[in-house]
Amino acid sequence: MENDALKLRYGCNPHQVPARLYTKRSALPFRVLHGQPGYINLLDALNSWQLVKELKAALGLPAAASFKHVSPAGAAVGLPLSEELAQAYFVDDLQLSPLACAYARARGADRMSSYGDWIALSDRVDVLTAELIRREVSNGVIAPGFDEEAVPILNSKLGGKYVLIGIDPGYEPGETETREVFGVTFEQRRNDRPIVADLPSNVVTHKRDMLVALITLKYTQSNSVCFAVDGQALGVGAGQQSRIHCTRLAGEKADKWWLRQHPAVRALPFKKGLKRPDRDNAIDLFLTDGITPTEQTILNAAFEQAPERLTANQKSQWLGQLSGVVLGSDAYIPFRDNIDRAARSGVRYVVQPSGSLRDEDVISACDEYGMAMVFSGLRLFHH
Repeated sequence: MENDALKLRYGCNPHQVPARLYTKRSALPFRVLHGQPGYINLLDALNSWQLVKELKAALGLPAAASFKHVSPAGAAVGLPLSEELAQAYFVDDLQLSPLACAYARARGADRMSSYGDWIALSDRVDVLTAELIRREVSNGVIAPGFDEEAVPILNSKLGGKYVLIGIDPGYEPGETETREVFGVTFEQRRNDRPIVADLPSNVVTHKRDMLVALITLKYTQSNSVCFAVDGQALGVGAGQQSRIHCTRLAGEKADKWWLRQHPAVRALPFKKGLKRPDRDNAIDLFLTDGITPTEQTILNAAFEQAPERLTANQKSQWLGQLSGVVLGSDAYIPFRDNIDRAARSGVRYVVQPSGSLRDEDVISACDEYGMAMVFSGLRLFHH
């Protein structure tokens, strides 16, 4: 690695060679401390770092993000975990620092999507966070630094090929950014509008979760919707052409997140030695309706004895206890169907830019469900 350039094995796909990353400044703002990152790794690293840096600046807490394909599967700040949440995240046997709590939350939001993730951490990586990362399947981590004792723990992952990137926490890019598509160069002002704590000024409560949702959306491929509660994203619906599909996707993920905390799910009799990704897959099948006989056979193989499935009524009763959730939208909500779907997943607060011809219909829908609506006035498209 030169100071101002980094040669890559290939681009987005193995046939896209040669590939490299470079800066017109005197040096890149990061150093590869271990491993050999790829093109997509670095896209994830640089986008996710911006997210956690902004989350910490807004809320004053350690922040973490779990990225896949240039969008967050989860993002969170380092609030303590309840006993139930720690069990659902498979971390109840670990001692967790605030930074480790942030990553446990970010990883736990959507464990299926986080498999093989890229990790971003706002703070220097301590041993407790490194021990947590060691247990999960991921490709690398970007952070402003690593404690000496944490480095060998991480370097041992992926057969010694795990990627560590140290980022200069004081680095700020220029005001203008460019990209080239099909031989044509695009130029725009970088999205440097900060999302600050007084942005959702109409609602005093749940500001923290509104900020988590909005900052997550700022670095999510659009269209996008984010559900958040208790300092973390619950579900992110990213990159859909229709906003209702964003909302449905985010809502389904939030529902699965909440159902994972059901006592019956936390007590599932997994076979001894079953790996963590296999547990995640089994839980996903356990909570999915209408699985095939083959899927049922796969599900049964994960347990010492086949557990009794949750009924539709049991699921409905449990989901009815989820409340206080924030829905953030990166652009205006065009139809009330988004609100109707959100109400099924405990949403009580909505933050969106506004500007739809049907704003009044959306407001009326919120009133029907007793939701508070906040207009941020800030569109957050990201492509």
